[in-house]
Amino acid sequence: MRLLLVISDFIIPVTVLFIVCFGCMKKVKLYETFLEGAKDGLKTVIDILPTLIGLIVAVEVFRAGGLLDILTNLIRPLADHVGFPAELAPLSLIRLVSSSAATGLLLDIFQNFGPDSFLGRVSSVMMSCTETVFYTMSLYFLSIGIRKTRYTLPCALIANFVGVIAAVVLVQMAFGK
Repeated sequence: MRLLLVISDFIIPVTVLFIVCFGCMKKVKLYETFLEGAKDGLKTVIDILPTLIGLIVAVEVFRAGGLLDILTNLIRPLADHVGFPAELAPLSLIRLVSSSAATGLLLDIFQNFGPDSFLGRVSSVMMSCTETVFYTMSLYFLSIGIRKTRYTLPCALIANFVGVIAAVVLVQMAFGK
């Protein structure tokens, strides 16, 4: 275990040193190349900033306006019928858009039900096996100029749905309800 800790302490500095040495051997102008990459990264941030702001505002309006509670109440009868905890519906929906907002909902679940409760465990597993689909798609596709996403969105939504169901099933199998 100590060996792993020592390796983890040195892995990043050794990697950086390797890159610098390799660049020197190839006679690459390291500082100029670094600055060029930083400029490209900044341009990407500026290009995707409006989309990110839009997503953040949409999530806050959705949450503060009470739409999340209304949607949860609409989903509750179906969720109860299939055995899905309706209290996790807001988390599973917000997780599609914003990881930080989902983390806020996760902390609310921990505070209300406890982290070791069934809902706390399911929500923890759910956060680990789902993705912020809309955020990720807008970030990566917009940054490289892809406009036609083909099957990405439907497949990502299906994968998220499977992740949510898997979280419930796995926690039920491991801990019972």
